[in-house]
Amino acid sequence: MAGIPHDHYEPGSGAEKWLHKRLPVVSLVYDTLMIPTPKNLNWMWIWGIVLAFCLVLQIVTGIVLAMHYTPHVDMAFASIEHIMRDVNGGHMLRYLHANGGSLFFFAVYCHIFRGLYYGSYKAPREVTWIIGMLIYLAMMATAFMGYVLPWGQMSFWGATVITGLFGAIPGVGPTIQEWLLGGPAVDNATLNRFFSLHYLLPFVIAALVAVHIWAFHTTGNGNPTGVEVRRSSKEEAQKDTVPFWPYFVIKDLFALAVILAIFFAVVGFMPNYLGHPDNYTEANPLVTPVHIVPEWYFLPFYAILRAFTSEVWVVQWANMLSFGIIDAKFFGVLAMFGAIVVMFLVPWLDTSSVRSGRYRPMFKWWFALLVIDFVVLMWCGAMPAEEPYATISLIASAYWFAYFLIILPLLGVIEKPLPQPATIEEDFKAHYPHAAE
Repeated sequence: MAGIPHDHYEPGSGAEKWLHKRLPVVSLVYDTLMIPTPKNLNWMWIWGIVLAFCLVLQIVTGIVLAMHYTPHVDMAFASIEHIMRDVNGGHMLRYLHANGGSLFFFAVYCHIFRGLYYGSYKAPREVTWIIGMLIYLAMMATAFMGYVLPWGQMSFWGATVITGLFGAIPGVGPTIQEWLLGGPAVDNATLNRFFSLHYLLPFVIAALVAVHIWAFHTTGNGNPTGVEVRRSSKEEAQKDTVPFWPYFVIKDLFALAVILAIFFAVVGFMPNYLGHPDNYTEANPLVTPVHIVPEWYFLPFYAILRAFTSEVWVVQWANMLSFGIIDAKFFGVLAMFGAIVVMFLVPWLDTSSVRSGRYRPMFKWWFALLVIDFVVLMWCGAMPAEEPYATISLIASAYWFAYFLIILPLLGVIEKPLPQPATIEEDFKAHYPHAAE
């Protein structure tokens, strides 16, 4: 970790010295495992290893599934049935892949909200945060394209609706939509493109993850207090930190084992629980499902997309001021992507000098409302586009933007934070007095 004094790898034998001069891979592994880590990390810091597991699981199962999948509109659905019925272990591979995506998003949402609460986005970790959000965007694109591949009813109509959003962009929208689809409508060219990108993007995610890890190894790990590790001497740094191995490796592996026990129970006993029944029917362009819904992890942003109808006053004002360019559909698209953009900008929207939400009494309440708001949006996204869900979606969408654009900047000005510990060691002793003896 740059800036924190600690012991580095020193090759011992002649063979180690020979390899170290030519390829310092052992040094890289050693410095990664022995990296000084704040000793007061709590259980919300276990999601990194869960995400790493999910990425490996998705890549490995995805490669095997791709060996048996046929990206053609006439054969895609049948090839999925072939995987489920004829390929040895095919049903388990597919269920692992499908539910692994859900675990991936559950873990990343826990990871993001932990970062929002403990101020992991604050200086000097802004770049680390932005890279993490880029990973999240790449995950969304990968998951959406993967959902299209089974070529069921919800796959086809989900692709039709989502790609249609790009067509709402004034001027260039229809051209972008046709480029995405490979033609005027969702068809074989679309399926081929989505299959290729779905296969490629996980490796892009893996590269971004490597940069993400490099970034926080450079700036140092955050911690629940928000207080930085002392860097004046190795002795002081050692009072605030412990090596990542074995302390946090064992802790992370224990947490991973508990989560995987639940995950494999879902895969084994209720693998289709998170799927939509319509997607077990082959795609039919002539039959529209009664209610088109995306996967659960897209529902909050889908609710925001649908919340801004032509009856909403802010949409009417935007339409009038833009001389009709921004209609309700385009406004919904802007709102949906804007809901993600504000998370990118949170390092600069949060004006508080205190990093951790643990010492911000007013912030805690507003943040708790944000978590509830996210769950409400998820629920609304799964409901039909009618009352009272439309009004609830609009209120919840308004709070989402108000939190990032109004509440967070104001809290930094009006909030009186609680006293913070002077060092990580002080916080650790306060929580674990016997361990500190």
